[in-house]
Amino acid sequence: MHLVVRRLPDRRVSVSRLDDTDGLSGAETVDAHDWAAFVARTERAEPSTRWVWDDTAIWYPELLRAGVRVGRCIDLRLCHAILRSSVATASSALATARPGPWDVPVAAPRDTDVGALFALDAEPGGGERDPLAEFAAQRAAVAGATPDARSRLSLLIAAESAGALIAAEMTFAGLPWDAERHDAVLTELLGPRPAPGARPSRMQEALAEVVTALDVTPFSPESPGELLRALQSAGIPATSTRSWELKQFDHPAIAPLLHYKKMARLFTANGWNWLDQWVEDGRFRPTYVPGGVVTGRWASDGGGALQLPHQVRRAVVPDDGWSFVVADAAQLEPRILAALSGDAAMAAAARGVDLYDGMVTAGAVDTRAHAKVAMLGAMYGATTGESGLLLPRLARAYPRAIGFVEAAARAGERGERVSTRLGRSSPVPGRGWRELQELAAGDAATEAIGRRARTEARNWGRFTRNFVVQGSAAEWALCWMASLRTRLTQLADGTPLTESAHLVFFLHDEIVVHSPIEQADRVARLVTESAAEAGRLIFGDAPVDFPVTAAVVSSYDQAK
Repeated sequence: MHLVVRRLPDRRVSVSRLDDTDGLSGAETVDAHDWAAFVARTERAEPSTRWVWDDTAIWYPELLRAGVRVGRCIDLRLCHAILRSSVATASSALATARPGPWDVPVAAPRDTDVGALFALDAEPGGGERDPLAEFAAQRAAVAGATPDARSRLSLLIAAESAGALIAAEMTFAGLPWDAERHDAVLTELLGPRPAPGARPSRMQEALAEVVTALDVTPFSPESPGELLRALQSAGIPATSTRSWELKQFDHPAIAPLLHYKKMARLFTANGWNWLDQWVEDGRFRPTYVPGGVVTGRWASDGGGALQLPHQVRRAVVPDDGWSFVVADAAQLEPRILAALSGDAAMAAAARGVDLYDGMVTAGAVDTRAHAKVAMLGAMYGATTGESGLLLPRLARAYPRAIGFVEAAARAGERGERVSTRLGRSSPVPGRGWRELQELAAGDAATEAIGRRARTEARNWGRFTRNFVVQGSAAEWALCWMASLRTRLTQLADGTPLTESAHLVFFLHDEIVVHSPIEQADRVARLVTESAAEAGRLIFGDAPVDFPVTAAVVSSYDQAK
């Protein structure tokens, strides 16, 4: 059963009940003060209900604050974005319509008080953003696809919507964080907390070493121009301040400079100011953005949640009586490629073992390091250096896998779109790209224009080459988390979200579950079961393993 909801004026919610054929079987309105209780009663009486709403980030946080969890939903905003751009629904009325209100996201309320949802302006008279009409348009778009595409898109929509629920739950629960331990880490690595505007003592000491070694007057290393001039004045022919280039020079200033840059990154990104701003009451609560990257990967809004350096992970510790179950998928993207392409040889190399070791055993390459470099080159389009030299060997050993990404690259070079396993499609190149290609193909083309057009075409081909793999891996991760969430909900058996095992962190192919110690081993098993189910959901009986390692730890940094 689907319940389609929308905000109405004077703090009410319209609820439209759709039967199994999507016919309207009833409608009612619910006052704001009864809304959470209404949802809770419905979830208990009809747990198979799917709530259909415009944006999970708007509707769900208030329910969580009221102690109410939702089992399933359809996030119309996220699903609209998928169906609007999918090749499989390109001829649908939804995809061919002019841009409208569903193409413009509504900002979620930042207020953490109950009632924030109803503080948003309701659409007058049901408004332009009519969820009933939009849901019907989305259902029609999916129904109009081929049977195979229809099945895959239905799974993608369900997984994307489940991801939106998970994102809201992780923000609500927060990632346990020990501020005192974080301060101790910073003090150990940088020195005591400095006065506002000053550098920590160890950074200042490293900078003094650099100045002395370069024999220059004090300068600001945060300014690339000043740093470059200081280096060049000391006879170091650097053309940039990037660490990888600086490592090439043999000079006594380089080691302390690289150390300074490393400390500066920590101080700027996750220093004391970050701690003051983002950690409250023992929790780090970033806002996750499902589908925030064009491939379907998540992004985060503030706090750098998806870029936590290993040093500060020592501060991520569970509550007393709890532990973390940290799990990550081994070589996820290469395994996704094996499944996408149906390359039996690559699938066999990955079965039951480390994929890169399996490639060495199969004779495809001579070392594990070479296997990793070659595989990354194949998926990201590296044609020079070590990757370029190794790629022909990989192509001979795994012709279907390499042929698959090469075909995606050629499609991109022609300006065509490619799609993930479940049907998320890449965008088309921009107008400037197309005009350049047309100009290069015309009679007035010069050699310079031709070179530029070929370069831009190859660049777009590298994007589409990776899009199919990275996007499909993101779909696998969504299904993994959605399956795990279902299992954790069953394990909770009615216990509130934060009083039983629950997801608290996600990073592309890695998850962290906050679990009572007595449940941790069982949760670890659920994690691996969910990974296997994700593979079956997306690839059926394809002979590709998707192993995950699940470690029970007492701080996040212990997982690796």
